[in-house]
Amino acid sequence: MPETYVIVGASLAGAKAAETLRAEGFPGRVVLIGDDPRRPYERPPLSKGLLLGTAELDSPFVHDADWYSGRDIELRLGERVEELSLADKTLKTSQEIISYDKLLLTTGARPRRLPVEGGHYLRTYDDSAALSAVLEASRHLTIVGSGWIGLEVAAAARERGVAVTVITPDQVPLREPLGERVGALFGELHRGHDVDFRFGARVQELREKQVVLAGGAVVDTDHVLVAIGAVPNAELAERAGLAVDNGVLVDAYHRTSDPDVFAAGDVANVDHPRYGRIRVEHWANALNSGPAAARSMLGRGTPWTAVPYFFTDQYDLGMEFAGRVEPGADLVVRGDLGKLEAIVFWTVGGRVVAGMNLNVWDVTDDIQALIAADRPVDPARLADPSVPLAELG
Repeated sequence: MPETYVIVGASLAGAKAAETLRAEGFPGRVVLIGDDPRRPYERPPLSKGLLLGTAELDSPFVHDADWYSGRDIELRLGERVEELSLADKTLKTSQEIISYDKLLLTTGARPRRLPVEGGHYLRTYDDSAALSAVLEASRHLTIVGSGWIGLEVAAAARERGVAVTVITPDQVPLREPLGERVGALFGELHRGHDVDFRFGARVQELREKQVVLAGGAVVDTDHVLVAIGAVPNAELAERAGLAVDNGVLVDAYHRTSDPDVFAAGDVANVDHPRYGRIRVEHWANALNSGPAAARSMLGRGTPWTAVPYFFTDQYDLGMEFAGRVEPGADLVVRGDLGKLEAIVFWTVGGRVVAGMNLNVWDVTDDIQALIAADRPVDPARLADPSVPLAELG
């Protein structure tokens, strides 16, 4: 009897995993289940092109609507998985009980919520459409949070002529992923486009057309977007008895504490050979870890060694980031930061641990090669634009 492989989470990671199973010749039943009513889509356009109105409405979707049936993949949308039994190897959904031989969890993450009611959140296609309508009808948007999503929405709002206030407890945006100096560059970029930052501020209450800050200050606004991070959707796994800690714990092959259950994408906390335990929420991780997990399900997996990668577009700035900034890392700059045409490297003991290119293109592979090489590099040569990066790896 043919085996049944079930993927819970009709996300980018889930769709690419299903695609890989078929591409690798798996002949059995493939079931892809998601509680979102829309077929799998990519999330970057939701805070970028789709929100700006520069992307086609169907551009985020991973595959055409008939792609799944054409490959005998059962795509079940708007269906929630309520329980997972590891002992019985079954899933209870909102419609039926499904038996599996192997299971992949690509359940993603959800926005972290403020401890007060109100505000908009951005995670789904429908969230993006609703927020786009808000920008069309608003004169002022207040954003709670100064991370990637918050700043991308700020840029989109300003480009659509909407005034923006950003509220954050930090003193510079993006301090956690980039540190003080580089985070400050993004603050300067947004202030140059008239974004009003309220640093060191916390929200006490959201009222109709008002944000009340701790201490009593009030920000008048038409709408509020809350963008303060994400929480992994690991509850299904936890109830089933899988090992969970800031996501579903998996080994370097994306295998959970149950040998027939795997996890990938935002929800997976991977035992990475270089970084140790790491959970990555970015697009490239979903794109590549779903296929990696699918190959592991087929017994053809290899250890996960991918370097984390992220990109953003804000105003006239395009940026790509690779690696992971470590505490106490030194900065090496190649180019002109003031003109936002540079590559920034973070080094520890002379080793490149992360790199970010701002409006400098076709260097990501070289940056990742430097990180993967994991050996000291002369900082003077690293900073010298006349020295090809490929010669340093």
